[in-house]
Amino acid sequence: MRFLRHTCLVFIAIITLTLGCKGETQPDQFEWKTIEVTATAYNSLANQTSSDPHITAFGDSLKPGLHYIAVSRDLLTKGLGHNTLVKIEGFDQTFLVKDKMNKRWRNRIDIYMGTDVKAARSWGKRKVNISYRIENILDSIIN
Repeated sequence: MRFLRHTCLVFIAIITLTLGCKGETQPDQFEWKTIEVTATAYNSLANQTSSDPHITAFGDSLKPGLHYIAVSRDLLTKGLGHNTLVKIEGFDQTFLVKDKMNKRWRNRIDIYMGTDVKAARSWGKRKVNISYRIENILDSIIN
């Protein structure tokens, strides 16, 4: 009986170690960074963007109702590149970086609000915390 109990404990220990080595406890592939930015809002209108207000600086097509943001170009170097996932204080949903702002802006995001000009004006300009997801560099080196 004692031998059987000891054998079972050894077997459980081997299984636990094996599963742990196969990635059950790997670090997250992504990490979240948080910064404070100035947030404004914009619409798909030629007077707010360019002559083709539905095409972004990255070449994506904007569709009203989807959750996109534009970022100032200095934020690109901080990891807020094309298609980065972003959480914005005050919103339940997440956003994707789909556009770049004019070079004159710094530490700023522009929240896409489709064609709803009233919503964009109501948002105005405010300081908010955003969290954005970047690839965990250590994890990408290991794997």
